[in-house]
Amino acid sequence: MNRNPHVAVVGATGAVGIEMIKTLEKRNFPVGKLTLLASARSVGKKLKFKGRSVAIQELKKDSFKGIDIALFSAGGSISKEFGPIAAKAGCVVVDNSSAFRMDPDVPLVVPEINAADVKKHKGIIANPNCTTAITLMALYPLHKAFRVKRIFASSYQAVSGTGAKAIEELKRQVEQIVKKQPVTKEVYPHQIAFNVLPQVDSFLDTGYTKEEMKMENEGRRIMHHPTFRASVTCVRVPVYRSHSVAVSAEFVKPVTVKAARKILLKAAGLDVIDVPEKQEYPMPLHTSEKYNCAVGRLRMDCALNNGLCFWVSGDQLLKGAALNAVQIAEELLK
Repeated sequence: MNRNPHVAVVGATGAVGIEMIKTLEKRNFPVGKLTLLASARSVGKKLKFKGRSVAIQELKKDSFKGIDIALFSAGGSISKEFGPIAAKAGCVVVDNSSAFRMDPDVPLVVPEINAADVKKHKGIIANPNCTTAITLMALYPLHKAFRVKRIFASSYQAVSGTGAKAIEELKRQVEQIVKKQPVTKEVYPHQIAFNVLPQVDSFLDTGYTKEEMKMENEGRRIMHHPTFRASVTCVRVPVYRSHSVAVSAEFVKPVTVKAARKILLKAAGLDVIDVPEKQEYPMPLHTSEKYNCAVGRLRMDCALNNGLCFWVSGDQLLKGAALNAVQIAEELLK
């Protein structure tokens, strides 16, 4: 791998694409050259990188010649079509969509957990689902110490997880309600302002949504734990940025709050904010635009054996997407 790689961002104008560009700059990733790719309608737009303006180019089949690393965040269908083309052109793809996550030939990586899996790539590496990544930042260190059997979890997912249009929808609806105007909706099936929607992604025959099953399916691959089980309810909440997850985890070995806290305090990429008597706990407002996830509300689970409850919050555009992708790229250079 080139020490100063030629990097492409595919889907550069989207909410995650913009964060990828910012993250490359903030982390001083040694970008030799940056190419920004998007659909034809974005061509000619310019985005800033290290004080320079970089023009958007149209994503085409021949866009990947000479590119070393391509960070994809343009949706599953684009990844399925262009990911293999980019890999064939000799480029390493870090894909943010769900297109390749369950492909046995594609490593699914959270660098704090399974960085070594990066080495097994055959041209494509997958970034996990944002809610899964944020949950595992707190769960995996505990799993290493106590071995997790299963979790029950509910997510509180920000609208920016759906994209820029959803952020606009929440802003617009709040304004409409304040001004006593009729509420219009385009992105979500129901009003999201002052409401919560117990649906993220489409429903499966089981009654779970696709998003809810990602925690178990992707969690097994990332933690190398094929018997891990997760029963999850994913909920969209009227928050702009940062997902939160309430988790009840059952472990094989006896667990205590004191032992769990000691482990979480040492965990990479994780802050412990847990002072209930001072009303201190992680909140989406405070984890937004931060690289680290935060865990708190640690307590023994009174309904499970060897159970621990915790609450974790993290910026799903960063650890759940852009930051994780750039960290994978950093592993490629090591």
